[in-house]
Amino acid sequence: MAWTDSHTIDLDFLTDFIVRAKAHTYAGSGGAVAPSRPGSHDLQFSDGAFTYIDTYVGGADFLGQELVLIDAAPVWAMNYYGHLLRTDLIDAITPGAMIKKSLTAMYSTGRFLGGQRFDAEPFIYTDTNNGDVTHFTGTEWIDLAGVRVYELVHHGGLVREN
Repeated sequence: MAWTDSHTIDLDFLTDFIVRAKAHTYAGSGGAVAPSRPGSHDLQFSDGAFTYIDTYVGGADFLGQELVLIDAAPVWAMNYYGHLLRTDLIDAITPGAMIKKSLTAMYSTGRFLGGQRFDAEPFIYTDTNNGDVTHFTGTEWIDLAGVRVYELVHHGGLVREN
């Protein structure tokens, strides 16, 4: 059971749900719903009592938040900010396409946090993190010939009211 009467979350189940949700939304180009804020892009995935929502603003440079709810109660969240570092070396479209390929490869291993390196010549995508699903920080980036051209920082973990 993922959520017990004592409000303990089965972390393996939660991780599995997050991986499936991420694979079906941004990485899978699905789950688009009506914007929740002016100019936002909103993605959603649900399975039983679990709902995943990803809301971000921007494009080439962007900021967002992911949220997991169980029975409409927030239990996990992640914030992220990504931006192009070298617009003279990379366009606004390339990072998104590369990230989707790399994340799809990572999700196929059943995880969503760090430890990923994906080569797609001439670019190399790297994702690292410290921590686990309960509390983490991390960075992803894209290099071109040893020059970092894109970077995203993220952090998150379990949330609770009391």
